[in-house]
Amino acid sequence: MTHWTAPGAHEVSPGVFRIPLPLPEGPPAINVYAIVDGDDVVLIDSGWATENGARHLAQGLERIGFEPSGISRFLITHWHTDHYSQALELRRRHGTPISLGIGERATVEWHAAAAADGRAASGAEAALARAGAYDMIGMLQGVPDVGVELPDQWIEGSPRIDLQHRTLVAIPTPGHTNGHYSFWDPEARLFFTGDHVLPRITTWIGLETAPNRLPLGDYLASLLLVQTMPEAQLLPAHGPTAPSASQRARELIDHHHTRLGLTLDALPTRPVTAFEVAHRLRWTRHDHRLDELPHPLQPYAVVETVAHLDVLVARGAVQCAESDGVALYSN
Repeated sequence: MTHWTAPGAHEVSPGVFRIPLPLPEGPPAINVYAIVDGDDVVLIDSGWATENGARHLAQGLERIGFEPSGISRFLITHWHTDHYSQALELRRRHGTPISLGIGERATVEWHAAAAADGRAASGAEAALARAGAYDMIGMLQGVPDVGVELPDQWIEGSPRIDLQHRTLVAIPTPGHTNGHYSFWDPEARLFFTGDHVLPRITTWIGLETAPNRLPLGDYLASLLLVQTMPEAQLLPAHGPTAPSASQRARELIDHHHTRLGLTLDALPTRPVTAFEVAHRLRWTRHDHRLDELPHPLQPYAVVETVAHLDVLVARGAVQCAESDGVALYSN
């Protein structure tokens, strides 16, 4: 059986092709979806702007009779580099229009200003400081900021996106980022979920430049929406396709409810920081300790612990007090 990262243009439904592109870090690849629309091709997500990614995209498009200059538009699920940056590069070359969720605006504007000022920033410093993980801030320093630019169109609400031969519905699915969108094709029963619903891993929650209300709360509500929608094939950004988006959404809801219970159990009797709680938890299916995770993943784990603790606070199960900008949690 071919691995999901194998190069090419893999037809997942009539006229819809999954084009895996290699990534320089993080997951091994991202799925870009090419929707053939008459003489046009529309892409959902774009990949990371690297020479290798650009070559694989061009080769995948060539297999279905197109080239990068012929892409009619990009529908981007969220602003992260592996989804957005190659669209920006192709827009510079060919003028291809880009659509992105309005909830990403504050973050994109912040990063665009940071890039213009020559600043490198991860957007996680404040979150890690609030978690009491000052030593981890250095783990993210030196990571170059993405040359983020504004899209041509902000997607708002749940609009119908009318292509020549099919209609997509843009579904707000915040949580992984403030303005994450998924795209639903009700007639073909396809759900392009970006990083919102992944088939084999859970997406990181809470690492965002622009503050949001309650990222895990938003994420659970978005999962419930997907879980209750009509049955559709799961077309994720990372990993193989799966028969049911709603089933996987249910599994992820159960996972986070279990994780909330474990986080509550990890609280000692005294007030502690999220950094301390993260050290008391186990991570990944291998039950690693926090300091056993690869260094780049440790800050994400701490910020995700904050996200779970803040939901417990919102539910009244945990108390939170601020001291010198650091959140202290107690039950």
